[in-house]
Amino acid sequence: MEETVNLTIDGILDLHAFDPRDAKDLVVEYLHECRKRRILDVRIIHGKGSGTLRRIVHSVLDSLDWIESYRLAGEDAGSWGATLVILKP
Repeated sequence: MEETVNLTIDGILDLHAFDPRDAKDLVVEYLHECRKRRILDVRIIHGKGSGTLRRIVHSVLDSLDWIESYRLAGEDAGSWGATLVILKP
């Protein structure tokens, strides 16, 4: 039985608690909800680790036409363990 997780839609998505197999769908759904709420600046925390989650996140972002831009975070926001995303309105 799958466990339902309620996420706060506040512009910060921390993927540490989720199975990497769920990351693709989770990122798309979360960004969609942010956009509906007009939260256009989003931080996705994927961790530094092996880079697998970062590659999954960036692949998803590359596939969405409503992404204005994205980049790795600066030192104050998680460095290469997080990605900052700007959504198109």
